[in-house]
Amino acid sequence: MNKSMNKGKIPLIVFRKLMKNSIIRAYNIADKSNSPKDWRKFFYKIIKKAEKKGLSGNILSSYIIYLLAQGNNPIASRIQCSGDIGQGLEKMLRLDMKKLYPYLNIKVSGNNSYAEIINEYEPSHMCNDEPYMELLQNMAKAESADEAARILVNHYKKYGSGKLANYKAFYWNRGKLKGITYFEKVEMADLIGYEKQKRLLLDNTAAFINNRPANNVLLTGARGTGKSSSVKALINMHYKKGLRLLQIRKNQIQSMEEIMEYLRNLAGYKFIIFMDDLSFGETEPEYKYLKSIIEGGAASCPENVILYATSNRRHMIKETWNDREDTQEELYKNDSINESISLADRFGIIVTYDTPDQNQYLSVIKYYLQKAGIHMDAEELRLEGIRWEMLHSGRSGRTAKQFVNWYLGQKNN
Repeated sequence: MNKSMNKGKIPLIVFRKLMKNSIIRAYNIADKSNSPKDWRKFFYKIIKKAEKKGLSGNILSSYIIYLLAQGNNPIASRIQCSGDIGQGLEKMLRLDMKKLYPYLNIKVSGNNSYAEIINEYEPSHMCNDEPYMELLQNMAKAESADEAARILVNHYKKYGSGKLANYKAFYWNRGKLKGITYFEKVEMADLIGYEKQKRLLLDNTAAFINNRPANNVLLTGARGTGKSSSVKALINMHYKKGLRLLQIRKNQIQSMEEIMEYLRNLAGYKFIIFMDDLSFGETEPEYKYLKSIIEGGAASCPENVILYATSNRRHMIKETWNDREDTQEELYKNDSINESISLADRFGIIVTYDTPDQNQYLSVIKYYLQKAGIHMDAEELRLEGIRWEMLHSGRSGRTAKQFVNWYLGQKNN
């Protein structure tokens, strides 16, 4: 068997917690004792982990790289907080990597049929964890410990570590970020039309990511036109550049100061705080609180945070016809009007999504049908699409996709 990774033989500082991992410890014990019983314990643990995570090939070295990808070390923590590391940590990393580097390709040797299996393991399902798979491929190309150290630093800068590497989007729960496992895989190309609106979002988000001045954004307009999907597409596009989404509910707006301070300490990432389908009554406390948070509060918004919100209402405030009557009893009517629009004014960019015309609506249907490998006759598509629109909630991208879902479901019967 290869030399063990016991702390006495390979003392690590930066990666100290890696040595406490139960599977690594089981390997060290088995390698030192060479006891069949200890080897069986190790084989059981590593195969169980490989099946759970989808690790393949040389799964002992793959698992070591998986642990590195997860972070849980001072290098990852520092990059997470500031986006970079100092010279002291960099030197420590290089020293540790020189000791760890030989084990990035470690194999269990000896005349053991189980050892042969785990050196070329084929799991029941392959891992689809993008950050880990990329690190695994890059580490395989590293020709020195210093190069491996640089690869790891760049990996943390690109993806982060822990849950911030594993998730693109989060929700806020009891003072912590909770990952959204099944985040929608929508792309900008899936949003047909609205080119001007998409360009405004793309340009503003690119400025934000590149540390240039950027504005908070309000996406408003007809329902089902792709406002929320546009924001999700931005995250999918810029995930590898450190952009993450944090979705909060209206009743969490009063926790915004706590949320802002939490995100301020994650300066290695950029966050879009996303508030979907907002609308307020003038007496709701969240309305005035959000105004203060966006502009005018005592604490400034962190440089790594921007706010994107969607609403079916232009000013996010529920209006009545009485609000527009000249006979209002309020002495200073203009003050009331200014108050009702002052929240929307705090968003530097307002992007409006109008109801699609018939051609745009039919183009959405055609796009999603072709994406599913279906080519429908143009006249049939027009008749069926219009019939669906009339029987449902009018023209929108959402209605178009609902028609496609129905059509595909009926076709497969």
